[in-house]
Amino acid sequence: MNIRMVLLIGTYLAAIIVANQIVAAYGPQASLYVAVGLIAFVLVARDALHDMFAQHRLLKMGALIGTGAILSYVLNADAAQIALASGVAFAASEAVDALTYHAMRGRQWLERCNASNVLSASVDTVVFLQLAFGFLPVALVVGQICAKVAGGVIYSLLMERRRAVLLGNA
Repeated sequence: MNIRMVLLIGTYLAAIIVANQIVAAYGPQASLYVAVGLIAFVLVARDALHDMFAQHRLLKMGALIGTGAILSYVLNADAAQIALASGVAFAASEAVDALTYHAMRGRQWLERCNASNVLSASVDTVVFLQLAFGFLPVALVVGQICAKVAGGVIYSLLMERRRAVLLGNA
């Protein structure tokens, strides 16, 4: 494991933890900001990590998701419901993302990343809001999905060059 991979994993985990702490502290009204600023990054980083983890991808990603949820809880026991909702939502959304991303393996990275993020953002939003808050207001669901997809496009464009460096293709 090289230093760039360690930094991406650390940033991925930090984004999950910070997102969970913000939503735990400020509730659903903060979730749109979190969606575009942090969760969009997590969705794009997942795709970069998919390519970096040559073996045992599911196990490694599952460990990262679990670690993010556990650390969110350990840092703030009051965030238990948010940490649980986050862990379950990421597991479900990243399974959908991984299947879509892998099925499109013959396509360019930007296309695979953004197409898979449309589906995973939708799953993540619905599962998270239902488990964290017990409701699904249409405006918040649509807003979060749009924020995650739009943020994902921006992060994927920023990460495209870095991804090549991480994989040793640049």
